[in-house]
Amino acid sequence: YAIIADVHSNLVAFQAVLRDIESRGGIDEIWCLGDVVGYGPEPHACIELLCQYKHICVAGNHDWAAISKLDISDFNPYAAQAILWTRQQLAAGDMNYLQGLPQRIKRGDFTLVHGSPRHPIWEYLEPGWLSTKDVEDNFNQFDTKFCLVGHSHKPIVFQQDSLKHYSVTKIPSEIRLSFESKRLIINPGGVGQPRDGDPRASYAIYDGEAQWYIIIGLTTI
Repeated sequence: YAIIADVHSNLVAFQAVLRDIESRGGIDEIWCLGDVVGYGPEPHACIELLCQYKHICVAGNHDWAAISKLDISDFNPYAAQAILWTRQQLAAGDMNYLQGLPQRIKRGDFTLVHGSPRHPIWEYLEPGWLSTKDVEDNFNQFDTKFCLVGHSHKPIVFQQDSLKHYSVTKIPSEIRLSFESKRLIINPGGVGQPRDGDPRASYAIYDGEAQWYIIIGLTTI
């Protein structure tokens, strides 16, 4: 499975990710963690391209804002301006697609959300912003072993062990993670607008049979 988040209408980055996926032999399905649109210049093309692949996708805050399902008063001025422009670029089919995106999807051992298990659309899981109680609350909001999130555009993993101790790790690219007994909240990073200091598009591959997960960072051209 290929796990992507925060394409943000960046067609060049999205195409680069898809080329990389194909170069690795392809995948069974794309799991998209929301914010297909917003910020970038190609919202229609990104939705159209995603829909050419077998995929599941949850709603992000920009996806909702683009169809006026979320107020943009809390968006920064650049994001709000981009949303107003994006609304004018979307075809009726695009609007219907975004309207149909759920807040949460469960697939096997995984729960998929955009922001956090606690607040799927809007909450950022940023280590410096969260108390231990916040982390505990989020682990209590999903009943699968793993939760996949986007929104922060940073590859990171939160771990909960059998004693309910918590840790957080920033994930460098091309590091393979083995899934053991710990419960995890994992962010694959951002495709269209990385915010971890690494300008490369970031996504992840999960091998369900071998039970490993790897973050991929790649240049877009």
